[in-house]
Amino acid sequence: MMGGCAITGTSPAYQQQAIAERDNAASWPSSTPATTLALNQLIESDDLDKLIGEALQANPSLQQTLLSVEIYQAQWRQAFGERLPQLALAGSGGKTEGDGSSFNSSLTVSWQVDLWQSLSDRSRAAGKDVEQQQQLYQGAQDTLVANVMNAWLGLITTQRTIAIQQQRIATLTNNAQFIVQRYRNGTGSLDDMTSARSVLASEEANLEYYTESLQQQQRALRTLLGRSQGSPITVEDTFPQVIAPLADLPAQTLARRPDLQAAYAAIEAASLRSSAAYKDLLPSISLEAALLDSDGKLSNALLSDPLWSLLGQLTAPLYMGGQLRAAADIAELQTAQAYQNYRETLYSAVTEVENALGQEQSLARQQAHIETALANAKINLTQYRASYRSGLASILDLLTVEQKTYDLENQLNDLLYQRLSNRVSLGLALGLGVAQ
Repeated sequence: MMGGCAITGTSPAYQQQAIAERDNAASWPSSTPATTLALNQLIESDDLDKLIGEALQANPSLQQTLLSVEIYQAQWRQAFGERLPQLALAGSGGKTEGDGSSFNSSLTVSWQVDLWQSLSDRSRAAGKDVEQQQQLYQGAQDTLVANVMNAWLGLITTQRTIAIQQQRIATLTNNAQFIVQRYRNGTGSLDDMTSARSVLASEEANLEYYTESLQQQQRALRTLLGRSQGSPITVEDTFPQVIAPLADLPAQTLARRPDLQAAYAAIEAASLRSSAAYKDLLPSISLEAALLDSDGKLSNALLSDPLWSLLGQLTAPLYMGGQLRAAADIAELQTAQAYQNYRETLYSAVTEVENALGQEQSLARQQAHIETALANAKINLTQYRASYRSGLASILDLLTVEQKTYDLENQLNDLLYQRLSNRVSLGLALGLGVAQ
């Protein structure tokens, strides 16, 4: 026993180091949310909630992840069963010329004494594997919900883009008709008419592009929902309000991320397996009890008057070519590898949060600038239209101002989408879960 206690690994305390790394990983300003929100509560929409529920039930990728959890749960039950006694019942019969028939039966109970808790370590490691897979499943749910929300916002964005494009084409069509009328009256030029028709045809081509893009987005969202086909998904005409998630203290925020919790569970599982691998170097004790009976008649051979035996066996590995020591070294290195994977996941999480926080501020400033530019462009457009009708401005000047105005409307539309989508991404980065 004293010799067994001396055989241990030399790896650092990776679990404590992982927690310390997490607590010191970020330094963004803390603020306390007024309410604790789930990821799918950032947008208040009954239609979106129905789509999210459908995706959680039918998305094939998420269902595969759920099956992986169930597989690991079965493996954990398998590992736990190795700690329990094994019971086996056997029977055989035969017939030999001259000796007649003979029947044998036996009932055997065998049990490996978990003297060093190595079987317990492996069972607990399998439990940590289940915990890791459950966290990965939670992370897959969160990512799926965020993708559905972003796809839904994307449909609204593209529909608004199409509406802006249709308004642009309507304006260009009116321009072309006005130019044709002036040309017929002898006050317009052929160049003006050609320029207007050229720009109109180009914008009609862009409308076709946006329309097909909308259809592709519809198909992509159907895939997320687990639909092979179906009617188009209807969305609102205006952007909904998306609540901006607020970051807690870094340690609190990052601690609820499923990918970090999964990586931490992987460290725990690897550490337990490393401990079990070192314990394999120690002696093991197994016990076996058996009831045996044999007779020429089957009824008498069914343990009616059995003989019993009890066997205890002590096994100590002396020389196995260094296999057990190599297995222990491998397990220790795998623990170190799990710790480095945790660090990589942690730093990626910090980067995602900081990028999303920075984007929220940057996009807000960009939106304010574009709104100012658009307001001035509309005033300028009104003046150019009056100048063109008065003959004080050319058609090229008017078309340029009109194009600039509609381009700014599209740019503002895209910025609104990016800002709302970034809030969803920030919620995902902060580890907001899904409210069932």
